[in-house]
Amino acid sequence: MLRIKLNELRGGGSDGSFIKADVWKWDGIEWSEYIVQQEEEFIRADDDLFVSLPAEPGLYRVDYSSKSLEAPLEQSEVQIKELRTITLHPAPFKLKDGTLWGYINDEGTTVIEPRYEYAEDFQPNGLAVVQLKDNSGLIDNTGQERVKPVYSFIGPFLEGRAVVSDAKGYTFIDEQGHEVTSARVDYLNSLHEGRALFSKQGSGQASRYGYWDRQGKEVLPAVYEDASDFMNGTALVKIADGEYALIDPDGHRLYTYKHPFVGSPGEGLLSYQETENGKYGYLNKDGSVAIQPQFTAALPFYEGRAVVNTAENFGNAYGLIDKQGRMIIPAKYYELQQLGEGRVALGTPIYPSQPYRGSRYVIADAENGRILNTHTLLGVNNYHEGLASVYDAKETYFIDKSGRRAAQPPVIPGTGTLSFSGRLIRANIDQRTSYYDRSGKQVWRQNGVIPLRAPYSVLEKKYKPNFDYLVYYPVVEGISNKDVAREVNDKLRKLSKAEDIGSGGPSQDFSYTGDFSVSFFRKNLLVLELNGYRFPFGAAHGMPTKIHTHINLRNGRFYTLRDLFKPGSKYVEKLSEIVGKQIENDPQYSYVFPGTYKGIAADQPFFVDEDALSLYFAPYEIAPYSAGFPTFRIPYAEIMGLISTEGEFWQSFH
Repeated sequence: MLRIKLNELRGGGSDGSFIKADVWKWDGIEWSEYIVQQEEEFIRADDDLFVSLPAEPGLYRVDYSSKSLEAPLEQSEVQIKELRTITLHPAPFKLKDGTLWGYINDEGTTVIEPRYEYAEDFQPNGLAVVQLKDNSGLIDNTGQERVKPVYSFIGPFLEGRAVVSDAKGYTFIDEQGHEVTSARVDYLNSLHEGRALFSKQGSGQASRYGYWDRQGKEVLPAVYEDASDFMNGTALVKIADGEYALIDPDGHRLYTYKHPFVGSPGEGLLSYQETENGKYGYLNKDGSVAIQPQFTAALPFYEGRAVVNTAENFGNAYGLIDKQGRMIIPAKYYELQQLGEGRVALGTPIYPSQPYRGSRYVIADAENGRILNTHTLLGVNNYHEGLASVYDAKETYFIDKSGRRAAQPPVIPGTGTLSFSGRLIRANIDQRTSYYDRSGKQVWRQNGVIPLRAPYSVLEKKYKPNFDYLVYYPVVEGISNKDVAREVNDKLRKLSKAEDIGSGGPSQDFSYTGDFSVSFFRKNLLVLELNGYRFPFGAAHGMPTKIHTHINLRNGRFYTLRDLFKPGSKYVEKLSEIVGKQIENDPQYSYVFPGTYKGIAADQPFFVDEDALSLYFAPYEIAPYSAGFPTFRIPYAEIMGLISTEGEFWQSFH
């Protein structure tokens, strides 16, 4: 990438405005390619404006404009339906104790202080799911605890019941938080029309499915090989291989289907296969053939239409049919999403040679297939009351049913989603949360400065050189020596991988996201956790990374594990022994691969807090990927004889 400084625009406008620059590349026909620019929120280090250009030949255009920081967005006159008041909205706060969630009101004022690891929206019954110490509970809108955080999962309330799970299994609670039954099952779905799908696994047998009622009574025993939720008074169940049935809530068979595969009904039609591994068609409820098998995939009908695939060999050639099997939209698209309200998104690969890297979308009328707007969208969501949240290479915004940008603000630089939250609009953009009122005025945003203790704070900056690379990295403020401060922050930026990445495009074969949090702060010691996730395009999964930096804010020194111990002490041997015993004796470490643990390294990844030293390993190092970062906590009391209590590291936080 080439960085070009726009000298004459330094410092933005003199009237409190700022300068916004957009860069476009000429493709020989039009200015079609938008070059994503580095966006810096909370700029303090410098006031210079740069634009970045790819280091490759081409014709580029720079558009710049002056915009007020607080200027409200204009809104055309839009009829807004009467809203039911929702007074509280979940909001994340970056603090010196990490990111914690609380709740704000419609004016953006904090009503419930941030103290939760995660917080969900309030449900219609006035309860919200919150998480503490990796467990879930329920609170009301005063912040009062209605259900203690003792469950590993709490689902949404439907028909007066919520699914919960703990170490014993799944069950129901009512809206007072009481378990309606002490019974537990291996899996339990939400209530639908008075019936909830559950599963049990017998000794040495595959799981079987049945149905509970709202009291947790087993009204239909677990005898089905597979089953679906009730909808419109019926549910599809699998009796045995090659035999399916449509049942009523009492378990009576209404229709039986003798086919290798039958899918759940969608508007009266069920997808099916006539022969095993054969083509898909559709049945009427009575079992008669509605549409002959001819598709390699056939999804349920919705709004009178269904998405089908005609490509062989697991390819993608999706189209849209009506209930007579007529093609409304030809089967030629890599993706086709039904968005509701009579609209669909048609997707083609951004990079045809790398289709797994995502699609670009246009909006079409589902009734006749007419393409409404050809402006390239990179992300689309379902319509709700005439609006859908979308994003392109530059911004996130709403579109209306014409497929064009809607009058409803806001329009926000970056990638994400907009959703209605009572009287507000919630924006989750570039992994950060903010709220706007219906006129587009921002009423709350996630903070980008973490106060520690005067004069220290940690500033968040964003590095986003292209669509597939996003890093939030820390800048420590308050270090008195400017040279030391610069060295500290240069090192943090490098460790965060917030540099030396180009403009993206087909040559970049991975995506990367990075973030940070304050892990521990006491006296002069600041411990930052730097997280990253690198995903090679086309891989089964990406690889997470984690680094803890231990920084003395008085002198800028970064401590290593060795610095905690007395010179010459055999800390490696002792710590290796302690970790080995934990693996051997503590059941929580049963996932460790046998024979893989050979002790710790002298520079083993670690972090400290006020009570203990923790050592950790990377994924796959001694355990499966699903185990994450195996971590071993060692109280200081257990190793006090080895610690250099007069040393600089220990004294920095004691």
